[in-house]
Amino acid sequence: MNVMEAVQARHSVRSFLDRPIDPATLAELQALVAQYNAESGLRMQLMADDPAPFGGLLSKIGWLSGVRSYLALVGPDDAALDEKCGYWGEKLVLEAQARGVNSCWVGGSYKPGKCSAEVRPGERLALVVALGYGRSQGKPHKSKGYAEVTVNGEGAPDWFRRGVDCALLAPTAINQQKFKFELMDGDRVRATTDRGPFSNVDLGIARLHFELGAGKGDWQWN
Repeated sequence: MNVMEAVQARHSVRSFLDRPIDPATLAELQALVAQYNAESGLRMQLMADDPAPFGGLLSKIGWLSGVRSYLALVGPDDAALDEKCGYWGEKLVLEAQARGVNSCWVGGSYKPGKCSAEVRPGERLALVVALGYGRSQGKPHKSKGYAEVTVNGEGAPDWFRRGVDCALLAPTAINQQKFKFELMDGDRVRATTDRGPFSNVDLGIARLHFELGAGKGDWQWN
């Protein structure tokens, strides 16, 4: 499965089998985490067989069960952290999906104090992503339409439309899809978000999806 196929196949999964991630797959994902950390300046950490953050009432409220492994999204506690965590975390999520590993972004239905990831002074644990083998493959979420998330999108070039269509497949907190993409001067794109729970994380995820859909070409971020 390539990354674009993973975009289509990946849906949130909240119930996981009592099965560890295959060692070879885990090693590949750990190597990608190290690579992405080097590129981004984050300190994401893939915690295997650490179910402690997912016990008790919070996980029940979030309908999470069987979580054994997760990606802890950690980095410098600045204004850019949440968006960077969304962008780089989703890169790992899609690579995991391509290898048959399911996922669920988790903002509040876990216990941060039980998380074993290292958080240094000046850093923050933004959120986590549950990882493992799902009892199902999840199902598509309801989505806004193209016109609802674009500015100056009418008559836009194909690459812009492909980017937006791919962004509409991105996971967002409580399926809020607060992001918007604006086409400017024909070849520049501005991505913004309204306020909402984890909306900046969602913006980072959506920006990655837009890049994947639009592809490399004669366009740039504003």
